[in-house]
Amino acid sequence: MNVVLASASAIRSTLLTQAGIPHLVCPSAVDEAPVKQDLDLRQAAPERLVTALAQAKALDVAGREEISRHETPWILGADQILMVDGKRLDKPASRQQATDHLRQLRGKSHMLYAGVAVYRKDRHVFDHVAQASLTMRDLSDAFIGDYLDRMGESALSSVGCYQLEGLGAQLFTRIDGDYFTILGLPLLPLLEFFRQQKVLPL
Repeated sequence: MNVVLASASAIRSTLLTQAGIPHLVCPSAVDEAPVKQDLDLRQAAPERLVTALAQAKALDVAGREEISRHETPWILGADQILMVDGKRLDKPASRQQATDHLRQLRGKSHMLYAGVAVYRKDRHVFDHVAQASLTMRDLSDAFIGDYLDRMGESALSSVGCYQLEGLGAQLFTRIDGDYFTILGLPLLPLLEFFRQQKVLPL
């Protein structure tokens, strides 16, 4: 298939593997901050911003010499954005920020936007954004502290401080949306694109 995943996300790689898509992992080195601070994107809809991030990551990897040696590789960039109360939350950089994030999210619904972009060398051929709504229960401060103790550094690896496939399931009362979207990759539309391109069988 000659698929390259421009992401260091272990769960995205696992999703591709479990779906039967062998791939090379080549994480992007894109600095997200300038993309997020771009004047045209600062007030943009989250769908536009997550698409721009996914495209930037795929294009970054597409330009690398070791990738260009592959024969017309399919390069996947992906990203995820969390919105709550009309504001965007970024990944926490510390235990205190993770605590603050969970305090902002508790007792509320928030939106996750997951975007994927596909390039063939430097040619953009596909992108898709999916969204999911998650309602977090009204967590006590004591629970948040214990949860973060148990999660350790992994709490800092996701924008909402949770992995739904693990302890994160304990945080929620309701989830509306695609499981793959919540994990950070709109997998079903991606598989359909690959079928249309005859990369996967019909």
